[in-house]
Amino acid sequence: MSEKKLTRTDLFSMAIGQIIGVGIMTMTGIAIGFTGRSVNIAYIVAGLLTIVTAIPQIYIGGTANFEGGQYSQIAVLGNKKLAGIFIYIQIAIALALSMYTLSFSEYFLSLFPGANRKLISFVVLTVICLMHLTGMKQAARLQNLMCGILALGIASYIVFGIGHIQPGYFEMPGFATGGLTGFIVASVYLTFAAGGATYVVNFSAESQNPTRDIPFVIIVSTAVIVILYAVMSTIAAGVLPVEQVANQPLSMAAVSFMPSSVYTFFVVGGAMFALLTTLNFNVGMLLYPLKKASEDGWLPGGLAAVNSRFHTFHWLILVLYLISVLPILFGVDLSTIANSTVILTTSVRGLISFVAMSLPKKMPELWEKSAFHISEGKLKAVCTVSIFLTAISVLMLFMTSSMAQICGNCCIFAAAVILMILFGKNVKVTANFAEK
Repeated sequence: MSEKKLTRTDLFSMAIGQIIGVGIMTMTGIAIGFTGRSVNIAYIVAGLLTIVTAIPQIYIGGTANFEGGQYSQIAVLGNKKLAGIFIYIQIAIALALSMYTLSFSEYFLSLFPGANRKLISFVVLTVICLMHLTGMKQAARLQNLMCGILALGIASYIVFGIGHIQPGYFEMPGFATGGLTGFIVASVYLTFAAGGATYVVNFSAESQNPTRDIPFVIIVSTAVIVILYAVMSTIAAGVLPVEQVANQPLSMAAVSFMPSSVYTFFVVGGAMFALLTTLNFNVGMLLYPLKKASEDGWLPGGLAAVNSRFHTFHWLILVLYLISVLPILFGVDLSTIANSTVILTTSVRGLISFVAMSLPKKMPELWEKSAFHISEGKLKAVCTVSIFLTAISVLMLFMTSSMAQICGNCCIFAAAVILMILFGKNVKVTANFAEK
């Protein structure tokens, strides 16, 4: 597509922006409620679980360059039906884009109460989509800038808070308050805060060296953020008594040690840029699977048209823009639908692990030459472990999600299956991948 490909640094910023979200503000306090001051160790375990679960994705991404990202991986290593279901679920995920902009405007209004919420949301979404229209490299540069500001917010929390941790951090009764069960629950729960880097595989077509850079970025970005989260959670659980910060947002501890101006920058600025980096990543993440699916016939073929000037997918970007901007302008609340894809998106990790078992059969030559090549028995063992860990995460989601969200996931899945059956007869999936 674009002559200017994404470097390892660009991919790293994209992954960082996807991992860091406003969830860190709320999930840390809930995890403290599960396990007390051992939340920092729970974060480390969550990071390890996240990386282990991502290993099958690393195997696939390190073996070949799939133009359509996860869609192409599922189509090539799985089958056409699974690919069709996957792509229609991705369309439902696009509805969440408007939620990021609306949440951003809420934080913006806390700084400037007189601002127009719809206008702010409209401007933010328009700027992000225009950046993608002019090229993925430009969107990556924007991501680098926003991640820098986001890093300043995190750094301010650590710098101002580290000296306020009270002595006796590892002593009872505040440490491991929920016992082994509480610690395990907290570790699994925090995988939702540590995950997200694997979606960088959807930028394979725009990467300079995808089979080398993407596996590196998945592992390193996850490890870096988890370490940062562990330090931040140590501060959150250590500056005040556990009972005061348990099940409370990160800002509860921050207000006790941050100057008011720095506190405002951390809570508002940090949260706002976490939303922007996630929004920017998700727009780009959706483009390549949708483009390839359009070429295969799951969507109108014209959507895959390439702009003659910028070499970008202008019709796909316009569709994503309209899906996101119309609910903003007309005040349609899509939060229930947007929140009703969490179980399905988590399940995709298990699906990727399942199709990864086919590497030796579907891509024998490339798998033999892969830097990640292992025996077929070991491959199946690793993928099985990943599927098991994903199943635990999905089970936790079923236990903690509302009935409306569970029904929403089921309805979206049923709709995806129906659409796959209706349009699948006219679809011809092309095995579009390359060695590098």
